[in-house]
Amino acid sequence: MAKTYLVTGGAGFIGSAVVRMIIESTDHVVVNIDKLTYAGNLDSLQSVKGHPRYHFLMEDICDREAMDYAFDKYRPDGIMHLAAESHVDRSIDGPGDFIQTNIVGTYTLLEAARKYWSTLDDSARDAFRFHHVSTDEVYGSLGEDGMFLETTPYDPSSPYSASKASSDHLVRAWHRTYGLPVVLTNCSNNYGPYQYPEKLIPLMIQKARSGEALPVYGTGENIRDWLYVDDHARALLLVIGQGVPGETYNIGGHNEVTNLDVVNTLCEILDEREPAADGKPHAERINFVADRPGHDMRYAIDAGKIERELGWTPEETFETGMARTIDWYFDNQQWVDRVLDGSYVGERLGLGD
Repeated sequence: MAKTYLVTGGAGFIGSAVVRMIIESTDHVVVNIDKLTYAGNLDSLQSVKGHPRYHFLMEDICDREAMDYAFDKYRPDGIMHLAAESHVDRSIDGPGDFIQTNIVGTYTLLEAARKYWSTLDDSARDAFRFHHVSTDEVYGSLGEDGMFLETTPYDPSSPYSASKASSDHLVRAWHRTYGLPVVLTNCSNNYGPYQYPEKLIPLMIQKARSGEALPVYGTGENIRDWLYVDDHARALLLVIGQGVPGETYNIGGHNEVTNLDVVNTLCEILDEREPAADGKPHAERINFVADRPGHDMRYAIDAGKIERELGWTPEETFETGMARTIDWYFDNQQWVDRVLDGSYVGERLGLGD
């Protein structure tokens, strides 16, 4: 049965992938609520613009009146809450925006959703879902072995991860206190098309193509679990459709890779796809720089629960996903040029100055 979903942050990297997938692969209606900050860009949604099942509201999730309006006008069957300030380095330089958007914004949405949910009949109340999309960074840093489980204690290191941990706790509290039917997901590092070029992979692609140095934090041995964005979007649609209220589902790509190996893999592909102008391997321009303050050493997700209970597994390996990602950025340089409008030009962030 076709449903109507509110998607906050639907013009962002992961949000736009979710919106495109809903329109292209389902019969559902999607209402994209996005403030259009620097990382939100409607160019990422050109393929669905004008579609009769797609609607857009340019609003701030911290605006309670606007959120009440969205619920009252569109009468959704659920909300997928992806709107967030998400870049760790930016949270170090300016934590205030992260507190406001990630904590206050989530509180505002919870209250607007609770008010709307309370007006529904019994069957609609039972079917409604508030899906909160979060990060594995709330769990802190792992040692050399072990993986994050849904039951792993929270131990956030950065202002970003602390703000997301806080929002997770709010969502669970609204479920336990008010009975609001919520589901939560915590994902590993996403990559793929339409990612804002301040994040590691698109930033390295742009710098390599421009012949610039490739900055790698510390020794480059920090490990992340890499998840292709379309694999993540598929998981999110499964969770809001089939997830059990009150439950958390970890979503990982089964791809633990050091940051240095990420850059080396990218360089090897670029050596074949677009050799450097000087003929030298791209990897020779890797430049180790001062590490990020509070840089977690290792993340790794055990995604066994979502596989067992909902049947989800990632389709992309790191190698296939990287190749697809690089191909997309090569074919869509115009998109990159448009989103890099002067607010960010590849400079170092996150030094805490």
